[in-house]
Amino acid sequence: MVIPQLIAHRGYPQHYPENTLIGLEAAIAAGARFIEVDVQVSRDRVPVLFHDRDLKRLCGVGGNVHDHFYEELWRRPVAERERFGDRFKDVHITRLAELGHLLVRQPEVTAFVELKRASLERFGIDTLLTLARRSLKPVRSQCVLISYSLEALRAARTQGWPRIGAVIDRWEEHKQIPVTDLRPEYIFCDVDGLPEEGELGIIGAQLAVFEVTDAPLALTLAARGAAFVETFAIGEMIQEFSHLAESS
Repeated sequence: MVIPQLIAHRGYPQHYPENTLIGLEAAIAAGARFIEVDVQVSRDRVPVLFHDRDLKRLCGVGGNVHDHFYEELWRRPVAERERFGDRFKDVHITRLAELGHLLVRQPEVTAFVELKRASLERFGIDTLLTLARRSLKPVRSQCVLISYSLEALRAARTQGWPRIGAVIDRWEEHKQIPVTDLRPEYIFCDVDGLPEEGELGIIGAQLAVFEVTDAPLALTLAARGAAFVETFAIGEMIQEFSHLAESS
């Protein structure tokens, strides 16, 4: 039985608001050794952990992340009230620098840091790479920059970022010249964009598949060649794999 490495996708969204420090800490406590976060940038150029372009789903208010100053964002709890009610009403948006502090305390953890296209379009590649470098300077060796933007990844490679990963929606994209020329260490692909059968190995790169919460599917993907699986339910998946290993 081939068991894939598990990546805690946006922390531990099964039980905590996504991309929050409390969720990341819970994922690591549950056994995660790989985590993934998304980076957006506030109006005053503070990089924060946030997936969506707008604040509605996570904070319950309108407006885009990059239209608000950080202090304004901090006053809007990342509570995901539709799912959690008032349980996380005191959880605030997490700065990228806080991820850096967490990684200093957890040297065995690797973080995949996704630069989101909305902020790349708004502030430019050089600005985001500079902000990422400053926030993560003490832990750069623990971090992998990932993005849908191949241009951003190419610039990161030129600037000496140690490891990068290309994010794609469809499996066939990994064979396209702009991706192969980049030679990323990792390819992240949407599970819905994979072929139904066949090998998933990639020469020179490791494949990470998102989003998977079903253990049998994760094992099937690993048997086909996926090295990593991203999951919102990191603790549950670790437990299921442990039970399967004990019974095999």
